[in-house]
Amino acid sequence: MTDAFEVQGDFSPAQTSDFSPAETFVDTAEPVAAEPALPNGFVKLGLAAELLRAVEDLGYTQPTLVQEKVIPLALPTDDAAGKAYIDLMVSSQTGSGKTAAFLLPVLHTLIQNQAQAEARERAAFEQAVADAAAKGVAPPKKPRRKNPTDVRNFKAPSPGALVVCPTRELAQQVAHDAIELVKHCRGLRIANIVGGMPYQLQIARLQNADLVVATPGRLLDLHRSMQIKLDQVRFLVVDEADRMLDLGFSDDLAEINQLTSQRQQTMMFSATFAPRIQQLALRVMHDNGASVQKVQIDTPQEKHANIRQVLLWADNITHKRKLLDHWLRDASIDQAIVFASTQVECDGLANDLQQ
Repeated sequence: MTDAFEVQGDFSPAQTSDFSPAETFVDTAEPVAAEPALPNGFVKLGLAAELLRAVEDLGYTQPTLVQEKVIPLALPTDDAAGKAYIDLMVSSQTGSGKTAAFLLPVLHTLIQNQAQAEARERAAFEQAVADAAAKGVAPPKKPRRKNPTDVRNFKAPSPGALVVCPTRELAQQVAHDAIELVKHCRGLRIANIVGGMPYQLQIARLQNADLVVATPGRLLDLHRSMQIKLDQVRFLVVDEADRMLDLGFSDDLAEINQLTSQRQQTMMFSATFAPRIQQLALRVMHDNGASVQKVQIDTPQEKHANIRQVLLWADNITHKRKLLDHWLRDASIDQAIVFASTQVECDGLANDLQQ
């Protein structure tokens, strides 16, 4: 598994004893009490029982630091007007467990909303039956569930939660983690929308989806073709916001912000709180970031303390290429990664180096 809930490292594995009770011997022949198991740290976070079972099935009992800090803040609180939600900006490095930090509270709220909707439907049906009995008429029948794969019954899905990721690979990984977490949840559906996949297959899988994990380009393509509606989205998560900017998705995020303006909560995750991320927050947070709460797990300096940075000035692009050629001829360098600002620059540089 990879990076996990990303997938490796999102939760802390449960501590196990090196010996089983049958292998423990003492001179006194008195029974030795086994070490008490660590309590499940996710229970105190107030998550739904279905999610706790899924987490336990995955073999994890203790939340990571980002999960411990973010999940209580992301869960709704009760106030005089009803449920209250906090917008969050979270700085957390890849591998810290951030994926579960936003998936668990979002899924918890979706489970609660689903249970409340089912209770209202049940109460309304029971009231209709009671009214029919009082009038001496035949009781109403429960409506039959329509086959969503039948084109006659097609209805553009209106998910309640949306997670936006910068790349197809990350979106697929987040969707996979979400599916693992809802395996004990009845009727909660996850859909994945990414580029490079057949449209019709994705449209079919979107039916009745409660949580959609998407890349911005394909999501907006399907919205413009009326294959998905975003006016019912209540929870928006922007994952790896810094990479979103690197890949040029700023305008797409602004459009998604407008399409989901009725949402109740926004969470944005990034490796840093750099000024450009602050500016993006103004475009993504539905209230321009007025009430956003920031959570910083670690700093870039702590994460990259073992990297030495050197700046080399170049007079022009030719000089720059000669400097690069000089460094790559160093026999002590076994491996190297060269970063460029655009795909065109990457292609041109790769061709030059190949020659």
